[in-house]
Amino acid sequence: MNVADAPEWLVPAFTRSVFAAGATASTDEIHAAAVRLLRRWSVPHRRFHTVRHLLDVLARVDELDQETYDQELVRLGAWYHGAVFDTQILTGSTFGCEDEAPSAALAVIELLGLGVSETRARRVGDLVAALVRHDPDPTDLDATVLCDADLGVLATEPQKYRTYLRNVREEYLDVPDAEFFVARHAIITGLLARKSIYRSPGARPWEEVARENLQAELQRVNRELSRIEEPATA
Repeated sequence: MNVADAPEWLVPAFTRSVFAAGATASTDEIHAAAVRLLRRWSVPHRRFHTVRHLLDVLARVDELDQETYDQELVRLGAWYHGAVFDTQILTGSTFGCEDEAPSAALAVIELLGLGVSETRARRVGDLVAALVRHDPDPTDLDATVLCDADLGVLATEPQKYRTYLRNVREEYLDVPDAEFFVARHAIITGLLARKSIYRSPGARPWEEVARENLQAELQRVNRELSRIEEPATA
């Protein structure tokens, strides 16, 4: 899905959230900012972290709206959380190639430019930055909801989960199998080791399905790693 295919309501929804955050810019200026963001989400080498992922995260934020303190800022966090994308990021401590630190900085700069107060613009930046390890402060309800919304893909039905895995692998086509699967192994085992993957009460029903998907993926990753190690051993 690209800018042209995005639902008609998406840009107006961004505009409402920016105005709700206190923006003083014109509607046209905010619309232009939304289109720029959608172009970022639509670059060709994105396969999973696309406008579709943005829509899914926004939908989950809406699903968890009773858990939020400032839902509009959480929505803006969703818009910006994957704005900067770097396929060089692949470690056991990160969930994907969404580059949260520069995405957070971009959110602050753009929202300030749209007339949002520094306090609220920086709050959106903080929400985005909290996704670096997907382990937010449990007392920060808004950061917890945004994190759970982003991790919601883990709790999809098995066929959609397999599609997610295929698309993520395509985003890292230049990464050798050994490096990719070692990183995925670290990510999966890190998530499974947590007492709870999801922290907000509304997302806790997702826990069982997410763990089933992760366990199934872990088995596949272990098989891939064994396949890779066998020629080296021989």
